Amino acid sequence: MAALGTMEATVSDERPGREGPATFREVFAQVEYRAVFTASALSWIGDYLAKAAVTVLVYQQTKSVALSAAAFAVSYLPWLVGGPLLATLAERHRYRQVMVTCDLVRMALMMLVAIPGNPPWVILALLFASTLANPPSQAARSALMPLILPGDRVVVGLSLNASTGQAAQVVGYLLGAAIAAVNPTAALLINAATFAASALLVRLGVRDRPPAMTAAHRSHLLRETGQGFQIVFCRPVLRAIAVLVFSAMLFSIVPEGLAAAWAAKRAGDGMDTGVAQAVIMAANPVGFILGGLLVGRAVAPARRLALMRPLAVAAPAVLVPALLDPPPLVVAVLAAACGFAVAGLLPVANGLFVRALPDGYRARAFGVMASGMQIIQGLAVLVTGVLAQRFSIPLVVGAWSAAGVVLMTAAALSWPSRETVDAAIEAAERANATAEAAPGGRRPRTSVQPARPAAVDERPGDRGRPSHAVT
Repeated sequence: MAALGTMEATVSDERPGREGPATFREVFAQVEYRAVFTASALSWIGDYLAKAAVTVLVYQQTKSVALSAAAFAVSYLPWLVGGPLLATLAERHRYRQVMVTCDLVRMALMMLVAIPGNPPWVILALLFASTLANPPSQAARSALMPLILPGDRVVVGLSLNASTGQAAQVVGYLLGAAIAAVNPTAALLINAATFAASALLVRLGVRDRPPAMTAAHRSHLLRETGQGFQIVFCRPVLRAIAVLVFSAMLFSIVPEGLAAAWAAKRAGDGMDTGVAQAVIMAANPVGFILGGLLVGRAVAPARRLALMRPLAVAAPAVLVPALLDPPPLVVAVLAAACGFAVAGLLPVANGLFVRALPDGYRARAFGVMASGMQIIQGLAVLVTGVLAQRFSIPLVVGAWSAAGVVLMTAAALSWPSRETVDAAIEAAERANATAEAAPGGRRPRTSVQPARPAAVDERPGDRGRPSHAVT
């Protein structure tokens, strides 16, 4: 952490407000947030429940581990093959309409999956079709959040969403495994019911807003998607946040990805392989939940922003002791500490991302960030898995994390200047004010200006906006 001492002059770069941290009561006082939060929690639990059930169902029918794994992995494919493109669709339509439609489509497809006697290829095809609705739905929700929660409330809301998502993963997997052992079809129908409930909650609880992009201002879908990449990577502030978030994903996922092999090699002393694997895999989500709730609620906005870059360096640093080949319980503690650090980083980075991005580009930027996070996590597990074939897992994880400390330190030290961050936020605020003043309160244009030098890149009139985010 001593290497971060030279950043003291830019600790307040983000120009935080002077108010104290928002409270959970203030966040849940927003009727629309309660509807979105409850709908999201139901969908997440249903999704993870269905993943566990489908894996069991396919394996029961085929006795193939490969097909069973494919049924689990198919949910990630839309993000890899067209996440940004699909997320751009959310910009063209009303956010509420996008979320409700996607929920109803997924409900219908999951009911078809639940029909007894479906061959495995039909199940996989239906699953893939249902997951195509994930990017636009999640992009619409991400773009809606800052419209529902003003000021610091959006950071607390994002922390709650992230922590709830992690908890839903644990609950969903446990329930899915338990129900699927008795009746996989019942688990799939429960998932369909959660989508129906989610659609109803959003339809009744969320205000209908005009699209961020009107039909008159649409261009080609590919061009609009390309604008999302240009916005994220051609503007200093957004690019810096993207680098920080993507770098965090490179290292935080590794213990979870290698948990099975790690547990098999180090299990013992009263802990069998299955328990050791479960402890390691659950540690990161538990740490994430604690970190998201604690940092998001108990730490003042200015302090959260000041902690963002030190936490970014801490995320890989806490995994470096893996070089000492600790037992599974210690590995779990390290993974939990990493999850805690990442949870303190992501919602704050997402909140700053929101402030620096005009409303009309949030869904597209979310697509870029969410797809990048999925791809980077997959590559990290793949590369470290290949390395672990030749070298010991503790050596791979420890060395990989040590390299992460170097990368994160470089990213933290290259953080944009206060003037650049201020200009980005002011440009976004003026762009939003201009859009609200336009007829119908809609964005008057959707073109993206070419990249300019950092000193003028975020001026009013230019277009500038993790995740959830990123998500």
